[in-house]
Amino acid sequence: MASSSKEPISNPPISDDDDEEEDDYEEIDEDDEEEEERERRPVTEESRVRSDRAKMENLFRRLSSERVPIRVHDVIIQGNTKTKESLIEAEMEALKNATTLQELLKAASIANARLQQLDIFDSVKITLDSGPPELPGTTNVVVEIVESENPLTGSVGVFSKPEARAWSLEGSLKLKNLFGYGDIWDGSLAYGLDLTSEVSAGVSLPRFKKLITPVTARLSLLSQDWLKFSSYKEQALGLSLGLLSSRSHDLSYSLAWRTLADPSQMSSRAVRRQLGHSLISALKYTFKIDRRNSPLRPTRGYAFLSSSQIGGLLPDHRGLRFLRQELDFRYALPLGFYNAAFNSGISAGVSVPWGSGFLSRPTYLPEKFFLGGNSSPVCALGGPSSLLGFKMRGLGPAEHRRQVTENSTDESSDASSAMDFVGGDLAVTAFADLSFDLPLRVLREAGIHGHAFACTGSLNKLTENAYKDLSLQKFKESFRASAGFGVIVPTKLFRMEVNYCYILKQQEHDRGKTGVQFSFSSSF
Repeated sequence: MASSSKEPISNPPISDDDDEEEDDYEEIDEDDEEEEERERRPVTEESRVRSDRAKMENLFRRLSSERVPIRVHDVIIQGNTKTKESLIEAEMEALKNATTLQELLKAASIANARLQQLDIFDSVKITLDSGPPELPGTTNVVVEIVESENPLTGSVGVFSKPEARAWSLEGSLKLKNLFGYGDIWDGSLAYGLDLTSEVSAGVSLPRFKKLITPVTARLSLLSQDWLKFSSYKEQALGLSLGLLSSRSHDLSYSLAWRTLADPSQMSSRAVRRQLGHSLISALKYTFKIDRRNSPLRPTRGYAFLSSSQIGGLLPDHRGLRFLRQELDFRYALPLGFYNAAFNSGISAGVSVPWGSGFLSRPTYLPEKFFLGGNSSPVCALGGPSSLLGFKMRGLGPAEHRRQVTENSTDESSDASSAMDFVGGDLAVTAFADLSFDLPLRVLREAGIHGHAFACTGSLNKLTENAYKDLSLQKFKESFRASAGFGVIVPTKLFRMEVNYCYILKQQEHDRGKTGVQFSFSSSF
């Protein structure tokens, strides 16, 4: 009998692949456990900030690499209890036309700045919220504004003009957003102890009807005393309308009843012929570009201004007909050491009457050009006017005043004081200025710096057939010049200069003086 034997049953061998699969299962289980543990772990402030930063970096990366399509579904305005929604919606019109997130963010930034410029809100905040769930790719623009708590504001100050040795007291009141259209009503008073006094009231509307530019209207009474320089006083009651105002363009119309008088009865023949009443009806257009990095201390960039004015638009025999054109160019070049910069500029202007035989008639006295004064030519951008080292209205065509019948033996009297400066029809000025930091650190931190300068200017008469005698040689000889150096103290509101001026060239009756002079210049 044959015996049978049983072989033991053994487990099949485990392959290497099965070992790897088992290890994967173990790793997945460990990852799940770590994730569950992280979820159970409380979220710290640091981790939340890190997560938000990662999301923002991802958003910026996407914005810089691709255009994100989006569409504005609605504009929601909050906080306007007095301001009309139509005023705010007009400034938000560009947002509705945006098709990408990049365009929307740029339009929102511009709209925020424009709303702030209305000067009727304490704060403006624009946020982008998600649109309705059923409309993917849309957003709601939420505009939150805080209207000014006190719509009535005022200011008062004392200002000086060292070149004219004059002081003025100025005050103003503003009433903002009275009717909810962003309207600003203001009244101002300026009383000069020597030269100028003005009372005015006006209103400004940021948008009128369908016009996209502000509209302004102003009624003013102006009185100026030029007896010391030109033997006449000027008084004008006028209305001015701002028709167009943008960053580079400005169009305005003025209507004024002007009176010239001579209380001293000592004026020259050229002044006496123009005393009396006249009607001014003028349209003025100004084109201005200013690409300088600072109006008070420019170190790079350029600026250009062109101003054109025509008077005599009303058919009245007392209306004055004149044409006035001014050009002004500035350029600033950085030198690369001690924050130094070279500034240069040239200005020119011409003013003549228009009509038949216009060159045989005189230009109206207040519309002529007058040079002199210590205002900085670097800051001023408005045509030829300033010439350092010369007094206000201290050069150019002049005529003798009436002679006093009594004998005068006052040897201290200046011969030029017996002259009336009557202005010119053609004016040209130019300057060069080198500014640099001072070596002391405390002065550099305060913005106080030094400069050296040179100025030149010319003022000539063209009307009453005087242009026939103006040759190129006489035009060259008519230029006056000055040079000097000084220290400049800039502030947020004005620029103060202490200069030593040396007169390089002047003519017989000019009022130029070598010495130390003070100058205050505004950036406006």
